[in-house]
Amino acid sequence: MVKVIASSLRKGNVVDVDGRLYVVLTAQNFHPGKGTPVTQVDMRRIADGVKVSERWKTTEQVERAFVEDSNFTFLYADGEGFHFMNPESYDQVTMSADDVSDAASYLSEGMAVVLSIHEGNPISLELPRHVTLEITETEPVVKGQTASSSYKPAMLSNGVRTMVPPHVTAGTRVVILTEDGSYVERAKD
Repeated sequence: MVKVIASSLRKGNVVDVDGRLYVVLTAQNFHPGKGTPVTQVDMRRIADGVKVSERWKTTEQVERAFVEDSNFTFLYADGEGFHFMNPESYDQVTMSADDVSDAASYLSEGMAVVLSIHEGNPISLELPRHVTLEITETEPVVKGQTASSSYKPAMLSNGVRTMVPPHVTAGTRVVILTEDGSYVERAKD
């Protein structure tokens, strides 16, 4: 176990709170005008999947569990869960749908991901920062709508909704930020 300050916690980190392991889902630092800055952390208990929220002073020490981050390739999903393979050792591991959660919509066959392994079990998943997807449907361009800050809703090929600039049409391949599903740019392929 390694002690770190609460403000350094990030999504995907594994912490030990009262002898139980939790994976960090979100971590936000709040600096009010008066009072002590705090870090609000939403976590999921690895043992049973229960979600909890914790609030620490930003300088408070938190125990970070030792996890090994390894490169894996996504193979497929079935009733058992999501299957990944280590490209070096060819070892295969399976993660449950609860553990993969929102990342499931961005996974595609052959995608390289980073899995955090604790005592031989995968506990969290890190996607590539950007993915390229196709727009399946979007609203037509409104004539005269030239404001650069105006965006319109669009449906991606993975079923996720996002907002895109007016010039993007159905069939266009776009780069999406996996962190929040937001539009980055048109794909250059």
